[in-house]
Amino acid sequence: MTVKLSRFDAAEHLKTPEDIAAFLEAVFDEDGDDPAYIARALGVAARAKGMSDLAKATGLDRASLYKALSEDGNASFNTIFKVTKALGLKLRFAA
Repeated sequence: MTVKLSRFDAAEHLKTPEDIAAFLEAVFDEDGDDPAYIARALGVAARAKGMSDLAKATGLDRASLYKALSEDGNASFNTIFKVTKALGLKLRFAA
């Protein structure tokens, strides 16, 4: 018997800002010291929201967002801040 598997995409399961916040919080708990890991997670959250909608909300073009939020991207803090805001989230720091 052959079993068909499909590639898991977390973006398909992030439906609300609360889902996205929980996902990103888990990412930071898992490996918050790895900028590439965090950028990729923000890219997943951005795809869940819709890259076109996010591009409009941030004033950045889709291609730039895909590149900046990829594992090999180098997103500026300004981009991260705009994306976070467009996702309906706030950056917070805790001791």
